[in-house]
Formats: sequence, C-alpha cells, structure tokens
Amino acid sequence: MAEGRPKRGGLGWAGTEFEVTVGPVAHGGHCVARHEGRVVFVRHSLPGERVVVRVTEDRHPGFCRADAVEVLEASPARVERPCPYSGPGRCGGCDWQHVDPAEQRRLKAAVVREQLARLAGLDVEVAVEELPGGPLRWRSRARFAVDRSGAPGLRRHRSHDVVVLDDCPITVEPAAAAVLQRRWPGAGAVDVSIDSTGAVTTARLDRQGRPTSSRVVRPGGELPEEPSGRAERRAGGRDWEVEGTGFWQVHPAAADALVAAVAGFADVRTGETVLDLYAGAGLFGGALAPAVGLEGRVVCVESDPGACAAADTNLGGFSQAEVWQGDVDAEGLTGLLAELGAAPDVVVLDPPRAGAGPAVSRLLAGTGARAVVYVACDPAALARDVAAFVEAGYRLAAVRGFDAFPMTAHVECVALLAR
Repeated sequence: MAEGRPKRGGLGWAGTEFEVTVGPVAHGGHCVARHEGRVVFVRHSLPGERVVVRVTEDRHPGFCRADAVEVLEASPARVERPCPYSGPGRCGGCDWQHVDPAEQRRLKAAVVREQLARLAGLDVEVAVEELPGGPLRWRSRARFAVDRSGAPGLRRHRSHDVVVLDDCPITVEPAAAAVLQRRWPGAGAVDVSIDSTGAVTTARLDRQGRPTSSRVVRPGGELPEEPSGRAERRAGGRDWEVEGTGFWQVHPAAADALVAAVAGFADVRTGETVLDLYAGAGLFGGALAPAVGLEGRVVCVESDPGACAAADTNLGGFSQAEVWQGDVDAEGLTGLLAELGAAPDVVVLDPPRAGAGPAVSRLLAGTGARAVVYVACDPAALARDVAAFVEAGYRLAAVRGFDAFPMTAHVECVALLAR
C-alpha cells in the first residue's frame, strides 16, 4: 500500500460488544450512535436508549453496523414485538417491530425531513399519515425466499441466509399461508399476492429470479380452468385489472390514499394534458382522465408489456387516454416529449425505489409543466430529485407522507413541485 493512502476495511470490531447511547434515527431502519470516534449504525434500537450492541459488519474505517442485543435504558416508545421471528440476528423483513406504531410514523417523518434538508437544502414540515387497518396483516403482495431444502422464509438483514417461517404477521393471512404452509423444492423464491376478491396468486421463481410457473386459487379453493394471471384491485371507487403478482400498492388502503393525494395536488383542469410516467396499470392516469374531459389528453408511459396490457384494459373507456410502452430514461423521455407534440400541463411520476434520477428530473422541469406530482417510496431518492427540480426553477409546494409499510422503515411520499 502506498504511503499516505487511507487503509481500507474496518478495525476488526465484528462480533465485539459494547455499550452506546443511541442518537437520532437515520434512513434505512437504524439509529446513529458513536463509539471511540466511529459512527455505529444500530438496528433494533430507539433514539435516547442506552443499549449493548454487537457489531455485525465492519468493512469501513469510518463506521460499522450493529444490533442492539440488550436494552439497559429503554425508550417509552419501545413495545413487545408482535412477530416471534423479529429481532437481532433473525428475520430481516421488518425494522420497527419493537416500536409503538405512532412513534414509527414520527421516526419516518424525521427521516423524510432530514433527507430533504441534507440533499435538497429544504426545511420542510412533514407528517406521516396512518392508513386504515392497523400495523399487521397489511401486506397483500410479497416475495419469500426459499432455502436449498425447499423451505420458505425471509432473509436475515444484509444476508443471503434464509430464516424459515411458518407465518409472517404483516402479510395478509391467506397469502402468507399459501407460501409458508408448504415446501417449494427447486425454487429460489416465491411471489404471492392477494387481490380484492380474495384470489391468491403464487409464482415460483428459479434461483436466477426468473418465473417458472404460477397458480391462482380463488376463495373456497377453486382453480380457474385457464388461469389468466390477472388480479382485480379496487381503488378510487372502481375496479382495476393488474397482473397477478405485478406491481400494485402493497397496502390495501394505499392506492385510495395516493389517488386522492395525487388528484388533490394535480388539480387537473378541463382540456389539460397529463403525462403519467412509470404508469403501471394506469392507476393515476385513469383516475385523472375524467378531470381533463374529452378536450384533454392523458398519456400513460410504462416499460413493462404486461402492465401496459392491463393499462390498456383499465383505460379502455376513456377516449382521451393513451398508453405508450417505453423506458422513462433520459433518452426515452427526450424522444417521448418530442413525439408528444405539446408540453404537458401536469406530470405525474411514480418511479421505482431508485427514483427518476437528476437527468430525467431536469428534462421534466424543462417542459415547464405547471405542476409535477412525484410519488416516491424512498425519501433519499425523492430529495435528490427534488433538488434537481429546485435548481431548474421549481419549488417544493407541498409534501405528504403515508405509512404504507408499517413495521418497516419504508414510507410513501407524494410531493408537489410547482413552477
């Protein structure tokens, strides 16, 4: 190693235990503590607690990761974990099983505020709103890992090890039972979803993540003669068709809440053009189409062929709505905007967890749309892209948070960017 070059790797702390006082919550389901000048990212803790931690990962000289394995001084917001598989060294599916649900929402709001402040330079008040149904049995779509013996479960945090489960208390019971009450020899994972009719779809994946077979079970155990692979969802006062295990909001109440938030922020007017990016099965575009009227236009853009087919069905009753298949990246969006022929009045985008990215955000800002409504499931990606819009002359006019993923660190946000 050349002289003066910083040493790579940790300090050999992996497996060691020590006491820390836990500091603020951070993005990613942990809190921040310090020990001997180093940052320690602590899971299974709460701000203000005094805990004994065990270092689980030590690969960087500036920080390490640890689990709180003993609580010396507990936060008043600490509760008994409702899931027997949750805890240090166990299932990594949940982050906040040990936290009172109201405190979970406060912690998530703090993370959103911190990300907007740090990455976008904005001081914004944010509240995370509770959705109906409680903190358990909300997950209507899930992917379970399968170990080499064919036993299903979920992985440990930051690990490939599978923790075998017989139930998952945050997953809707029939969906959890359909996967966890049987074995899956030869599979690498199993996707499962339950739709608004109670139909459960399971899709077996190989060890490269490729689907190999699927099965649909209707209430009462009846199988359709020729499973269509489609599911029915209910939102915005109407039914929607989606792929059986395809993308849809996981929480049963999330789609309604997000449609209402998007429609309120967009405030679409008769005759306007709406561009709905990462449109999926057409949820937002279909909800906004009546507002633009026959004189307006709604263009839904989605890359997945199956989702486009579902969107075609869902928007079939609106002559003012179109579905375009294509990638929403800088190159694809440049061509799309040129083909559109006129600047959109309103842009709605619901990108994957990585966000739209600064290049796409700058292109959208260049359209001069009067309103951009950004739906985000990752506050860091949202804050980074908001910064790009702000630099291009937009302002963050409003933001709402929704607890669409109770017991986890994830939070859904809807932001309004205005010229």
